[in-house]
Amino acid sequence: MAFGARMFKTGLAVTLALYLTMLFEFESPVVAAIAAIFAMQPSIYRSWRYFLDQLQTSTLGAVLAMLGGYFLSNQPIAVGLICIVVIMICMKLNMGETIGLTLVTVISVMEASGQWDFALNRFILTIIGIISAFLINILVFPPKPKEQYFERIHSVFEKMSLLLRTAISHEMKDSVYRAEKKALEAAIKSLSDKYNLFEEEQKKLKRAKYSQARQLVVYKQLLQSLRKGYEVLDAVENHYFQAERTEEVDAEFDQNLERLMKYHEHILWKFEGKLKPNEHEADSMSACNEEFMERVMKVHGSESGGLRLSVVAAAMYDYGYQLDRLNRVAEQINRLGEKDGDDAYLSWLGR
Repeated sequence: MAFGARMFKTGLAVTLALYLTMLFEFESPVVAAIAAIFAMQPSIYRSWRYFLDQLQTSTLGAVLAMLGGYFLSNQPIAVGLICIVVIMICMKLNMGETIGLTLVTVISVMEASGQWDFALNRFILTIIGIISAFLINILVFPPKPKEQYFERIHSVFEKMSLLLRTAISHEMKDSVYRAEKKALEAAIKSLSDKYNLFEEEQKKLKRAKYSQARQLVVYKQLLQSLRKGYEVLDAVENHYFQAERTEEVDAEFDQNLERLMKYHEHILWKFEGKLKPNEHEADSMSACNEEFMERVMKVHGSESGGLRLSVVAAAMYDYGYQLDRLNRVAEQINRLGEKDGDDAYLSWLGR
């Protein structure tokens, strides 16, 4: 497991929470530390939303816990009943993410059995932990989902490129292939989560500008292209090797995959401003993609196993189609960069 900024910031948040409890001479600082761990979020927007939601549910939970402790004491069955009520309320308010820490607050407050000063102490400790996590998250290595997203695109593409370029030739060991494919699936899932963070933060934290809305389209298409590439891997694994093939067929499918990967690589270079606009390449690739699909359907469609080959060819065709859409976006951004300068180009990309 790689050491990341969020791990580091969680440790800092716990440290800050503990120092603050020591500074104000509160008892049981562990409550503040636990709150800081729960409150660390992957984006600025989620930190702010979690802070507001947790403030509401923790206050509500603390009040119910104090009432429950006063009227029902701190017997286990009473604690359990109050926890059930708090969970139901959090779910009703669509604040399910706050349930964990709210229950910690409830349990720690009910320990007081109606003693208001003790209960208030526990509640303040929880708030100290939440504030500590919020401050650390926005001041220390603040999350930058757009930059992290674009960097991750390249990393995922490199993993996928290795698998696709060796899929037909079957050069990779089966155990290594399965491990790498599983890692690729997890990487795409992680990339999808980062896109959701970016989309959520842009749409809800501030009013989206037109240029920011265009960024969403770009990042979504980058992700969609990788997903379609992964679907090609699935098609090859599930259908290609079950079909009867010749060496010529293997070479034909392998060459088409190589063209698609080179095309994808060039498009990513265009996003970095390394290549000039080149409409000829897009037209050529589109024609090759169409020709390959038609040839497979005509030549191999009626042969034994031809249907399986057609499924693989269709997955490749869909992948190529998504790359064409991505290339059109890259060409537009390249023209914008040439017109407005590199600073505007990089600003448009959000880098």
